[in-house]
Amino acid sequence: MKHLAKKLVERQPVYEPGRPIDDVARDLGLDLKSIIKLASNESPFGPSPRAREAASHALGQGHLYPDGNATYLKEKIAETRALRPEQIVVGNGSNEVIELLGHAFLRPGDEVVMGTPAFIVYKLVTLLFEAVPVEVPLVDYRHDLDAMAARVTDKTRMVFLPSPNNPTGTANTADEILAFARGLPPHVIFVFDEAYAEYLDSPPDLRPLIEEGRNVVCLRTFSKIYGLAALRIGYGYGSAEWASLLNRVRQPFNTNAVAQAAATAALDDVEFVRSCRRRNREGREQLARGLAAAGFESVPSEGNFLLVKVGQGRAFFENMQREGVIVRPLDGYGLPEFVRVSIGTAAENERFLRVLEGCRTQSRS
Repeated sequence: MKHLAKKLVERQPVYEPGRPIDDVARDLGLDLKSIIKLASNESPFGPSPRAREAASHALGQGHLYPDGNATYLKEKIAETRALRPEQIVVGNGSNEVIELLGHAFLRPGDEVVMGTPAFIVYKLVTLLFEAVPVEVPLVDYRHDLDAMAARVTDKTRMVFLPSPNNPTGTANTADEILAFARGLPPHVIFVFDEAYAEYLDSPPDLRPLIEEGRNVVCLRTFSKIYGLAALRIGYGYGSAEWASLLNRVRQPFNTNAVAQAAATAALDDVEFVRSCRRRNREGREQLARGLAAAGFESVPSEGNFLLVKVGQGRAFFENMQREGVIVRPLDGYGLPEFVRVSIGTAAENERFLRVLEGCRTQSRS
């Protein structure tokens, strides 16, 4: 059916996710329970008990359509983040909110400024709407905000900035980000991706810029520290006018009732999130120490993962996988010498470090 498809579909790159545990077990003949996945920046601590209970209760009403407006979740987000419900758009993961931005604002030929390497979905969505990705190389693994500002033109419609950044784990300072956002011209929408913000002790706060009337949109997800990746739930917030526009291009029931209930309850479990942040920091330090002792270079990270230089990233990934440890190769991000390793539990981190030496020898030979 290729001759019936739009040409851009044939050209569109395909997102490569981390491999599921079940697939690796089946393909390599491994015991399912022997495999650990450190590939997709998922939380190893799972959802909070409150979120589990709320999800179970919602599943009992699975024969009913979900609330198409996500009313209670938006009210809880607004209460937690000092926003108004009408400023919030809930999505099937924050990925969907990125796509909704494309539906609402991107026209063929528009330019979208982004760092590289950064979250690949920014580029995928840009290409999907026949806009032009303007990729600005990172400097010392951090976004070069001066260089990004210099690439903004009359054709620029949107600028993406994640902090901490995936896949490097680096973050720009709050002062840098605020100054950058204030310097953008009024025809540009600044999209600030806060997917890993909960891992920071003091994340930047762009809500004052929204209240000033600037074209600022912020994205958050429940897939990371809240441990709800399987339920696909996230949100964006900005002006009420912006949210109204996105709701016009959003599907009526884009998020399910189980996800809404779990996310609402997760926001109340403050102590659980605090514990996950602390345990992630300890695990990150555990991995960084072990990698350094084994002679590997890793980039200092503020997220729940480390960017690790291993030589031949794809070979390292395959060798680790045969040992039952799934990491993420990054040749698709233009980093063929690197892998990304998510922070696991203390036991999972120790397992990774135990099999590290043999895989290093094989991948560098």
